[in-house]
Amino acid sequence: MTKILALDASTDACSVALYVDGTSSHIFELAAKSHTQRLLPMVDEILQAANCKLQDLDAIAFGRGPGSFTGLRICMGVVQGLAFGANLPVISVSTLQAMAQGFIAAHPDNSLPILAALDARMDEIYWGLFSAETSPQALTDEHVMKPAEVGEQHVIANLAKQLIAIGPGWHYADLQNIIPATVVQDVHPHAKDILVLALEEFKKGNLLSILDAQPVYLRDSVSWKKRERIRTKAIDS
Repeated sequence: MTKILALDASTDACSVALYVDGTSSHIFELAAKSHTQRLLPMVDEILQAANCKLQDLDAIAFGRGPGSFTGLRICMGVVQGLAFGANLPVISVSTLQAMAQGFIAAHPDNSLPILAALDARMDEIYWGLFSAETSPQALTDEHVMKPAEVGEQHVIANLAKQLIAIGPGWHYADLQNIIPATVVQDVHPHAKDILVLALEEFKKGNLLSILDAQPVYLRDSVSWKKRERIRTKAIDS
């Protein structure tokens, strides 16, 4: 009788998903700059539709990043409020791994590794390489770097076109030098895919106290301060 709620707001997309005793449901919206207004109402909507209360849940899963700094903070704030209020454990899931999970679910015959990439702004991308298994496993660490530097990585260079490219980060021209077998840019982290990965972690007992849960930004504080200065100048000008 497992019940798990999943949330994600790491990109322009905003989504929630719910697993109740073998049945899953989800809500997905492209809601750039509206995450604050939409995420909690979406949680209320999906719980009410399933006649499920917050206190009935066994855990809350969330997309821990990498992704939008603001989006991750919004999601983390909502998860903290819900988990503290109902005394629930949480499950932290990589947004890049969730993207790979979604692609695999839609393309079960694929056997090539998957390079998921999100636009990190500042002419950089977040990326990670994953296996094509039913439950994708990380083949590299997750990174943030200039698009031109990705193809220079030893593990990527050795694949020589034998990979699938997914995610909006692939709009950078410098990434095209990798020449993947297939490029699918319209792939976002989705709570329904986070939910699939979270269920596996739940079965393994890999739960966190909300006090120990943290978003993953990948960028250090210096980069974020530089980004904030750029935003301030843009607003002032």
